Amino acid sequence: MNPSPMLLNRLASVPVLKRLSVPAMAVSVAVLLAACQTTPLTTAPQQPSTRPAAQPGPAMRATSFAQLPGWNNDDLREAWPALQSSCSAMIRKPEWRAACSAAQQVNASDLGFLRSYFETYFTPYQLFNPDGTDTGLVTGYYEPLLKGSRRRAGPYQTPLYQAPDDLLTIDMAAVYPELKNLRLRGKVVGRKVVPYPSRAELMQSNSLAGKEIVWVDDPVEAFFLQVQGSGRVYLPESKETIRVAYADQNGRPYKSIGRYLVDKGEMELSQASAQNIKAWVQANPARKEELLNANPSYVFFREEKLPDPSKGPKGAQGIPLTPQRSIAVDPQHVPLGAPVFLSTTLPNSDRPLQRLVVAQDTGGAIRGVVRADYFWGFGDEAEDRAGSMKQRGMMWVLLPKGMNPPSGN
Repeated sequence: MNPSPMLLNRLASVPVLKRLSVPAMAVSVAVLLAACQTTPLTTAPQQPSTRPAAQPGPAMRATSFAQLPGWNNDDLREAWPALQSSCSAMIRKPEWRAACSAAQQVNASDLGFLRSYFETYFTPYQLFNPDGTDTGLVTGYYEPLLKGSRRRAGPYQTPLYQAPDDLLTIDMAAVYPELKNLRLRGKVVGRKVVPYPSRAELMQSNSLAGKEIVWVDDPVEAFFLQVQGSGRVYLPESKETIRVAYADQNGRPYKSIGRYLVDKGEMELSQASAQNIKAWVQANPARKEELLNANPSYVFFREEKLPDPSKGPKGAQGIPLTPQRSIAVDPQHVPLGAPVFLSTTLPNSDRPLQRLVVAQDTGGAIRGVVRADYFWGFGDEAEDRAGSMKQRGMMWVLLPKGMNPPSGN
């Protein structure tokens, strides 16, 4: 029995939430915090398209490496660690076995050899939106740093919580395979499964007591951490830096607090940046909870060690992200682990950003065919780049030769 159209429409409106940034909710500061950017969308450099504009058609179309703008200029050695990481998981899939086995024999220091490897084992497929257009939105995300303590004391008053024991995850794929990327969140009350409490309800209750991982010194930065979905916390008392990784989410849809301030007449749309939101909170401390609770979504974390600070957090594929070579995609259209050639522009610029990346992450805000969230890494520069990235771009997914594109394409 197939689900009714009404059921599908209702389920489609529920976000697929594994994390708010990493892994599975990689969402940009530019899009989710501010709901807009003061910088206009810029268009990625692109070659003349052979596909008629705005004509419906398949989401993927086979092409050649010669059609990838900037392919011969990219230093593929920088992308190689990301590909090898994904191949450690993809090699178990029959259609990826030959390409990933061959990757183990490649001289990674020989740029020409790397280029020949990709051109020998892969076919590039250009991605198209349902309306036939070949450009889409490219945003950015990063890994933030907060200051915290194991104890609630002094400035450390904002907790980061583990996932609560009563949070249920309902996977619809067992009944409806076409909904394999849809997971619902809730809790049992009596004999019914009901929605899990919103952020405001959780903050007003004491239901999460005992689930604190650490306490941090800035509630607004903690909110931004939830948007990114993963981050680091420095503990001055032990001089230790830990990673807090996405564990789960309450199932409520994300709502932009920047948009909330605009709708309330507190700032203009062009002013709704992360920096201005922080300044507004400092100027209006009594309304801080009102603002943060305007977003019903709430993210739970798990603590992880940080043995190698040079490595990024794990994405949805379970692989550590590689700064500037990992992206988040919509897994309904782009297979996780696949190399993707991205042609876009640098933030606040028309300078080309054309390079091979690997689809290693997903995100609740990353929906659509030509849609990517670019992982900038860790640190102040990464934060600045991610916060201002809202570009137009084109994408080509590289699939092993002989592999059929995902169904529906």
